[in-house]
Amino acid sequence: MESVVNKLEQKMRSGWSKKDKDLQEERWFLENGSILLEKLTADCNGKSVPLRTFSSDQILKATNNFDSSCFIAFEGLHTWWYRGIIENRTYMIKRYLVDKEHGVLNQRGGVMSVRLKIGKEIANALAHLHKAFPKITIHRDVKPTHVFLDKNWSAKLTGFSLSITLPEGKTKSATVPVVGTSGYIDPLYRLKGSITEYTDVYSFGVFLLVLLSGRPVFFTDCSNGKREGVIGYVKDLYQKDKLDEVIDTTMEKDMTSGQGFQVEACVALALRCCEKIDEYRPKMSEVAKELKRIQTSF
Repeated sequence: MESVVNKLEQKMRSGWSKKDKDLQEERWFLENGSILLEKLTADCNGKSVPLRTFSSDQILKATNNFDSSCFIAFEGLHTWWYRGIIENRTYMIKRYLVDKEHGVLNQRGGVMSVRLKIGKEIANALAHLHKAFPKITIHRDVKPTHVFLDKNWSAKLTGFSLSITLPEGKTKSATVPVVGTSGYIDPLYRLKGSITEYTDVYSFGVFLLVLLSGRPVFFTDCSNGKREGVIGYVKDLYQKDKLDEVIDTTMEKDMTSGQGFQVEACVALALRCCEKIDEYRPKMSEVAKELKRIQTSF
């Protein structure tokens, strides 16, 4: 009997010692992991790599608990950027809004006038890329997370890492690898591997539908449990004259009759941009002009 008790005690001590060891290792990592990481990345083939890590307390203090005075810009629909000073050095701090369904769009940006302004400014940016230089520049990755919004809700297009320039005098590229974001990629580009200015037009059309509906490019329809794409979903409702079901619910209560017409015109334009055959799509310069007309006509 005594030996059984001794074995149980030894087993319990062994279990507790393992738990204590795990806790100790966790504490050590939290206290020293960042220091070790800094040492490992301090020098790489003779080149400085200034990678730093900071605690949540340091970040909260640097941004005054993410105070609006430290705010820089919105990125897409869910990410906010802040300016913070840590150890006398200025950093840009990225905050992801996991607790809000649509992030930015649940703020004052939910109103139709702001969304139309965002769409028009991004259309202008793309039209500029396509027309302002001797060689046409194609963005290739137009999507909400590549749009920054400042305090005045002015939109700036970012994310040019996949951009490509067409040969001078040409409107079509040779075959290139298909890159971009699923749901936003032009189906003709995916099929043939060649790029035209209409590649961006398609992506912008999807972006505009996401902006108006407040839905992600792919989602599960609560009414039937099916996975839907925003293009097919909006197109079906548009053809059934059910635009009230397309509009993001955060816009409905403050929407005027004139803005209702704006939504209808914007949806029609976005669906034209998303035509499968590129010849049926408008050019970005035409899209920008049409959005300006929609903004001022109603």
